Amino acid sequence: MIEDLIQQIETRFAELGEQMTDPEVIGDRERYAEVGRGYSQLEPAAKLAGEWRHAQDDAAGAEELLSEDGEDSEVREMLIGARARIEELEEEIRVAMVERDPNDEKNVIVEIQGGAGGDEAGLWAGDLFRMLSKYAERLGLSTEPMDVSDGKYTFAIKGDGAYSVFKFEGGTHRVQRVPETESQGRIHTSTATIAVLPEAEDVDVQVDANDLQIDVYRSSGPGGQSVNTTDSAVRITHKPSGIVVSMQDEKSQLQNREKALRVLRARLYERALAEQQAELAADRRSQVGTGDRAEKIRTYNYGERRVTDHRIKLTVHNLDQVLAGELDELTAALQADEKRRRLEAQALH
Repeated sequence: MIEDLIQQIETRFAELGEQMTDPEVIGDRERYAEVGRGYSQLEPAAKLAGEWRHAQDDAAGAEELLSEDGEDSEVREMLIGARARIEELEEEIRVAMVERDPNDEKNVIVEIQGGAGGDEAGLWAGDLFRMLSKYAERLGLSTEPMDVSDGKYTFAIKGDGAYSVFKFEGGTHRVQRVPETESQGRIHTSTATIAVLPEAEDVDVQVDANDLQIDVYRSSGPGGQSVNTTDSAVRITHKPSGIVVSMQDEKSQLQNREKALRVLRARLYERALAEQQAELAADRRSQVGTGDRAEKIRTYNYGERRVTDHRIKLTVHNLDQVLAGELDELTAALQADEKRRRLEAQALH
């Protein structure tokens, strides 16, 4: 069975490599990008397949020597090592070939909102906004602020694989710290919720204009001279779902309307995904990265400088670095856990 899988990997990887040098494919920008993504995604598995072939040759060579020359402790050790490596590689190859989340390559829209804890929750939402913005910057992804108001931040993160990284940030983030306004030095617990929505294309979600109620009104936030003097703010209500999106950051009503529609499409797409997952999974809450706002996913403790991710029971003691956008260790552990879960789910089918 593993031999068949490795053969498939090698054949497909060779095909993609040929396509990348095909003038016809190179001339079609969309197809070339798609082939390039496929090649990059399969490359780690192809490398492991090459290592597996090498380990198989080592094992076969050691067996041949033992059968021809008799027992030799060094050769026996070589054979044992090669067989152990073959087993490891087979597991790594299965994990590498786990079916990916089809949304992993998408851009995301992130919504952060202060939860329990009053003003301190709003400040915490701002800290999380800065943390994720810095993380995106470190990964070479671009951020686009969409709507920023008291304790609420909506922004887009753009770039290949944005959702594959940021989907793990969806949920309730809890902070334990002494607020600056606290004179007695008492520790307060506050929360902020993060929703991470894969940005939907028109083909993913069809929005009927007849289902929308669009209201315009005057912006109330800080801004230039046009704020509070023109009806540039936009509120869109999607009547069938009851979802309401307001946008007032831009001076132009048209720009606010376009941004509101992007957020609306993303929310509708997320709702459709959640319904689909609820049908497939007996208990959706057990899945990592569902973006469920009610799920308390992480605690940040300032006194002990620690961050604990409750989904994978991982604690790190580098709070300052995490808040500065160094989330790689947490993300890598969550991605590994997701792969394990997907592998188990595939084995059951």
